[in-house]
Amino acid sequence: MAFCRLSDSAAGPADGRMGAYLSGLHHPQQALLPRIGYVAVMDQRVVGYIAGHLTTRHGCAGEVQYLFVEPAARRKAVATRLLRLMASWFVEHGARRVFVCLDADSPSARPFYEAVQAGQLSETRRFWFV
Repeated sequence: MAFCRLSDSAAGPADGRMGAYLSGLHHPQQALLPRIGYVAVMDQRVVGYIAGHLTTRHGCAGEVQYLFVEPAARRKAVATRLLRLMASWFVEHGARRVFVCLDADSPSARPFYEAVQAGQLSETRRFWFV
């Protein structure tokens, strides 16, 4: 997953805490267990990933912690498929209102979450109902 992130020099390296997060050793604000991650694979290599957890943050029951798709795989519905997998997991765990913090440096994040009808909590925070 971290190697995939290197495909986008503008995005910078993956969050060094990602491994600890997925192992249950790093806990973001108000994060609850369990948590889950999914990867997108094309031509036998990881081209994207998503991870999330249950939460009580901002009045939501779920939170998307990570979502990234390498530039060459963008605009091919990879992020949408990953988000659908994550949404199904949230529904299975009773999390219908989900929090997302947008990366202010990602020009595609805002339109993507608007396309999935995420409401606005603030300039960089969104929520959506699954």
